[in-house]
Amino acid sequence: MDQKYIKGSFSRSFFEGNNGYLIGLLKLKETNIDVFEDYINKTVTFTGYFDSLNPNDTYILYGMEVEHPRFGLQFNVTSYEKVKPTDKLGVIAFLSSDLFPGIGESIAKNIVDTLGENALDVILDDPNSLRSVPKLSEKKRITIITNLEKYDESHKVIVYLSDLGFNMREALAIYNMYKSYTMDKVGEDIYDLVDTLSIPFTKVDKIAIDMGYSRDDKKRIEACIIYSMLNIIFNNGDTYLNKLDIYKEVMKYLNMDNYVYSFDEYLKSLEAKSKIVIDGENYYLKGIWDDEEYIVNKIKKLSNIDKTIYKHIDDEIERYEKIEGILYNDNQKKAIKDALEGNITIITGGPGTGKTTIIKAIVDIYSELNKYRSKDMDKHIALLAPTGRASKRMSEACLMGASTIHRFLKWNKESEDFSVNEFNKDEHDLIIVDEVSMIDISLFASLLKGTKNDIKLVLVGDYNQLPSVGPGELLKDLIDSNMINTIHLDKLYRQNEDSYIVTLASEIKDNNISENFKEPRMDYVFLPCTSYMIKESIKNIINKMIDKDINMNKVQVMAPMYKGEVGIDNLNKVLQDTINPSSNDKLELKSGDILYREGDKILCLLNMPDDNVYNGDIGYIVQIDVSKNELYVSFDGNVVKFTPKDFNKITLGYIISIHKSQGSEFDTVILPMSNSYNRMLYRKLIYTGVTRAKRKLILLGEADAFLYAVSNNREEVRHTDLKNKLINMYKMYLDRP
Repeated sequence: MDQKYIKGSFSRSFFEGNNGYLIGLLKLKETNIDVFEDYINKTVTFTGYFDSLNPNDTYILYGMEVEHPRFGLQFNVTSYEKVKPTDKLGVIAFLSSDLFPGIGESIAKNIVDTLGENALDVILDDPNSLRSVPKLSEKKRITIITNLEKYDESHKVIVYLSDLGFNMREALAIYNMYKSYTMDKVGEDIYDLVDTLSIPFTKVDKIAIDMGYSRDDKKRIEACIIYSMLNIIFNNGDTYLNKLDIYKEVMKYLNMDNYVYSFDEYLKSLEAKSKIVIDGENYYLKGIWDDEEYIVNKIKKLSNIDKTIYKHIDDEIERYEKIEGILYNDNQKKAIKDALEGNITIITGGPGTGKTTIIKAIVDIYSELNKYRSKDMDKHIALLAPTGRASKRMSEACLMGASTIHRFLKWNKESEDFSVNEFNKDEHDLIIVDEVSMIDISLFASLLKGTKNDIKLVLVGDYNQLPSVGPGELLKDLIDSNMINTIHLDKLYRQNEDSYIVTLASEIKDNNISENFKEPRMDYVFLPCTSYMIKESIKNIINKMIDKDINMNKVQVMAPMYKGEVGIDNLNKVLQDTINPSSNDKLELKSGDILYREGDKILCLLNMPDDNVYNGDIGYIVQIDVSKNELYVSFDGNVVKFTPKDFNKITLGYIISIHKSQGSEFDTVILPMSNSYNRMLYRKLIYTGVTRAKRKLILLGEADAFLYAVSNNREEVRHTDLKNKLINMYKMYLDRP
């Protein structure tokens, strides 16, 4: 046996994840690893992915010993084997275990006495052999055969997939999808795993070629096309692609050129299988095409519904102004009125233009017009945003509940879809969605599917912010189509005589920076320094804030890039040591290049709707359990446990990317400007960073880098067709006889 292994009986687990990840204890009986020899007849900790482990059963675990700096000696499992009992007492104990309900010790003894100590292999080879066991009913015979075959099958399939080259996590996912049909499915079309289970094409392709698949196999090329399209879409944010870009991406993976003349045929074949849609020169993944079409059709339906007319709405707005002590301008009044009477309305504007107060007015006046009691408002009105922080701001401003879109639509982790959908619609009458610029095509389509056909929908966002991380440019396309009633808020309110943040944001948007932008203000300062001084300058600023007892939880440093001396990765380590230095009373845990410490600021990198935590949310490590290799992170009071399999979902959050800051606001923002960021310096990015600051903005670094960013109107042009589809829909409506 060349592989490193440990063999023993499974004692117990002290962590089991939903995807098969397990941390457990094995009572060691045998090993070929020197460092484990002292543990014979003792328990050792192991980690890995498993289909199921039964207490007291014997297993051979293959993998590698690991000496963890805090947790001691462990064994990381890459594959494993179940060892069926072979001695008489072991087989009797096995057959009388919970795996075989109704089979007690006496029946198990009869089976072993009749069939011998190798009874398990005898039954698997010839199920009819059980008929020779005296006093064994047909029902119990079937129970034994069924459960033994199931027990044996899962192991054989997992071993088969592991031998092919899949890791345990992938093998479990494949087996859980296809169960007893796994081997047939893999043999019939292994490339389908790329589409159905999102296993990387490169991984499946290597295994398939080793299995004997031809490099010009049609299944191989079609799977690579889908994989390539997904890569381009999620890297660039496009909703459709052109054929040449797809071809170039495919060629990177296939490394062959003898099928160039039949590339169109593969595309047509995928279209016939409803995996892609070809619309003229535009090539869509079917799901994204369907989402775009659904959005257009739902907007068409909403546009065709008669408006709600409130006879005394102007009086209600005037009355509300007096109660709240607010004086709205004509444009703001129009935004409130149109939102209340229309069926779909967009309200867009930068910081300080009154978006939040308008949302509150819409909620309060709508409730008054419809005579809703305070306790009933949540039944009729829903406030939504793409992130937890943005929804919390809405809730605080409007004094009522608010939710993330994922939570509102009831994301189902097991089925990976929303429970609120076109077949199970929500019953709210008015939905207001904030930070719409962050929403991608698929999420917006899901939201529309889950709402009533006569929903009153108000979309709020900043046209000049960065687009969503996912595909599409939703807010921009909706507004640019001119097919949806849009109110542009442009008058600035949130400022006083010596404030500058809102003014600076407006100047950036208009590419009209005033000459005195270096002058300090009450809420703004520009600190000039060279790039190589940025790191020390930030440390000095932070130390002064700490000395002044400023709440560092309300301070956020941002940068455009991850790499380099003044990139996010490097500065995060510097700021960690400055803000949360190591001490004897703080536990630590290392994952890759990142050292996590109790009290650390943490950034969530992916949506985790089951835990109500989303991409860009910020939390703090409140506890580290070194014995279980676990981090506990509090996101605004919502404590979430992270185990090693989850560590790719988080990172240090002392400095974050401007992209990740969308949907959040911070009392103080520190924004370094360096010419080393040059390729990432452009207007929308800097505008988004500046507008995250609520009370204080500190720019530091090179003034020419900042001015370059403002003047650079470069945008990553996304290929989307929502705008044109909306325009064409309206033309068709006008052309009807």
